Amino acid sequence: MSDALAYRVAERLLAQEGTAPVWNIVLEEARVGYARIAMKIRPDMTNGLGSIHGGMIFALADTAFAYACNSRNVATVAQGASILFLSPAHPGEELVAEASEAAMAGRSGAYGVAIRTRDGRAVAQFQGHSRTVGGPIIDDSEGDSHG
Repeated sequence: MSDALAYRVAERLLAQEGTAPVWNIVLEEARVGYARIAMKIRPDMTNGLGSIHGGMIFALADTAFAYACNSRNVATVAQGASILFLSPAHPGEELVAEASEAAMAGRSGAYGVAIRTRDGRAVAQFQGHSRTVGGPIIDDSEGDSHG
């Protein structure tokens, strides 16, 4: 499995999602078992206290998790996830979610996602558990445009 194909899979998932483009999620890096994405916080993403809504942080982490756990080009879904919120973030700040595979066993995987501000302040830590359901994201006949 190549890192180039992992990046193409993440690009495909991003293009097919309704949510990530609306939230201006940017794919920064993807390779086998890993993905890093970013999102700038807008005022319409905040809670009643003026900081980013926890659901938005969870969604950002879940998106990075999806790109990492689908990186082998085999359809994979979340079977469970949890999050620990560490500090607030506010409009104008950019969040970076970095997902890494911790373990794989059969069809199950464990992933950690660190969510930080662009300057490195920890905002949240997400733990995701994946389940491979099978089938490719990208058909092998589509070729490799990212050499």
